[in-house]
Amino acid sequence: MYGTKSKIDLAFEYQSQVSVLRPSIHSRRANLTVKFQDLYGFTVEGNVDDVNVLNEVREKVRQQGRVWWALEANKGANWYLHTTIGPGSALTSSLKFSALTNAITLKKLIRKGIPPVLRPKIWFSLSGAAKKKSTVPDSYYDDLTKAVEGKVTPATRQIDHDLPRTFPGHPWLDTPAGHAALRRVLVAYSFRDSDVGYCQGLNYVAALLLLVMKTEEDAFWMLAVLLENVLVNDCYTNNLSGCHVEQRVFKDLLAKKCPRIASHLEALEFDVSLVATEWFLCLFSKSLPSETTLRVWDVIFYEGAKVIFNVALAIFKMKEDELILTHHVGEVINILQLTTHHLFDPDDLLTVAFDKIGSMTTNTISKQRKKQEPEVMKELDQRIRRLNSLRSDANE
Repeated sequence: MYGTKSKIDLAFEYQSQVSVLRPSIHSRRANLTVKFQDLYGFTVEGNVDDVNVLNEVREKVRQQGRVWWALEANKGANWYLHTTIGPGSALTSSLKFSALTNAITLKKLIRKGIPPVLRPKIWFSLSGAAKKKSTVPDSYYDDLTKAVEGKVTPATRQIDHDLPRTFPGHPWLDTPAGHAALRRVLVAYSFRDSDVGYCQGLNYVAALLLLVMKTEEDAFWMLAVLLENVLVNDCYTNNLSGCHVEQRVFKDLLAKKCPRIASHLEALEFDVSLVATEWFLCLFSKSLPSETTLRVWDVIFYEGAKVIFNVALAIFKMKEDELILTHHVGEVINILQLTTHHLFDPDDLLTVAFDKIGSMTTNTISKQRKKQEPEVMKELDQRIRRLNSLRSDANE
């Protein structure tokens, strides 16, 4: 996909992708709500101020793109792959320093955004998807899709039910061709990992991966590395135990990082999982504008699942003054939904996520998960016992 294009061709393609949005003169004068398509084909609804923000963001994307192209010209096309030093490495001091410099540069660059035209290649390399794909025969995905064609399982039935509800109205995803491609990816993965099978939420994640990666096979491997290496285990299994653990960890982190908000929400008896469950299961793809979502994913695929907590906390933090004045649960939900749907500038969100929320290590979050797991499993076990008891009573 990339080998046939020169850097100049890619640069021109990249510039053509990042178009300037121009609302009509009537919209500008009346400041009415306007609709337009974003970079990935989604219809966005907002006012002219939102359009202006998006145009500013796209100008920043162009500038960031020039930085990436300059680095490619300077360091080589795959310079970002030379950022680690293996144990027992015999590299010279200068090469080790170069790898360290590349790693620092790369982290900063990724937080500022990967250019859309480079995103598929960089995601595939840095996430571990390329390495995972290299461990199986080249025909693995094609063989798998052919082997499972026509098979019916509870997972395939749920996938078929969810296809028309996945980003309805999208010019490609909501077509027979889009549905067929998304179905093949989801069904193939449901057979690859029978423990996960299929869980609602994965349809949105896989759909966005298809739009970015351009090919079914690459989207499949990105989904595989996401579920098997990036995210916590059991997030998408039948009982969603991993997701329940994440929600408890998030609640604890909210109390630590945003104590005023947490205290007020507790007084309202507001359960953060009412909004955060969808954020975690869909990785913000149903909540944030697509271009903002993908900026978040840029960082997730490089830094790991801890980023989800940073971003979720940042959404609350950005609306702290409004949230502590709320009197009802409905008000809280409305504020958070309105905020996420209009977060058109990814830098606003990510600046809060990393500068104001502060760093959280993977080790710290892992300890929090281990602390919460026993209680979650106990509650799930009690729930199953109650359900079985009810069924037993109903059958008597």
